[in-house]
Amino acid sequence: MKRIKPHTPVQYVMGHVQFCDLDLLVDERVLIPRPETEILVDIASDIIKGAGIPASKARILDLGTGSGNIAIALTKKIPDCKIIASDISGGALEVAKLNAGRNGVSDRIEFIKSDLFASLDGKFDIIVSNPPYISRPEFESLQKEVLMEPHVALDGGSDGLDFYRKIISEAAKRLTSGGYIIFEIGFAQKKLICRIIEKESVLKVMRVEIDHNEIERIVAARKT
Repeated sequence: MKRIKPHTPVQYVMGHVQFCDLDLLVDERVLIPRPETEILVDIASDIIKGAGIPASKARILDLGTGSGNIAIALTKKIPDCKIIASDISGGALEVAKLNAGRNGVSDRIEFIKSDLFASLDGKFDIIVSNPPYISRPEFESLQKEVLMEPHVALDGGSDGLDFYRKIISEAAKRLTSGGYIIFEIGFAQKKLICRIIEKESVLKVMRVEIDHNEIERIVAARKT
């Protein structure tokens, strides 16, 4: 206990966390999966199953996979699907690969190191992402335990929306016709993110879901 740094999150101390009935390894290289992200998995699963594309043929991208929690949970919910999971952090990808092996889905997830879409080829039927969405001013009020998590997974720029702008602009080109992009978003960001989506003439907001605290947490948009 004396060797543990002050304010270290208990999940890092224990070395694992529960997410969608999965046991996932976590350490200082990855963001700790939150319960609200399970809603993103459920919504994405519903959309994938209802998209009219056989799961085995759908190109699914988990952009900024972190611990691999979203990609791994989706492979468990949709037995035939295969997913490309990318992250800019090599350390995060190491953890994600360990978690895929730990949960028996290594053969169904391809891990790629990439700065957003930079090293990714082709188009995708479904893109899921839980990008960094904490604004710089918000960092001052974050709990010290949260500040122990990787800043690269938290820092969304001056207004928290930098990654949404980049991802939405590129997703308009990288989605197949009828494809979906599904985001987790931060508190009070729904209107701003929907405006960013609406600036792309080919994207239309189709679904907004609240979390267990009545906060608008998931936004899904479709390429028309």
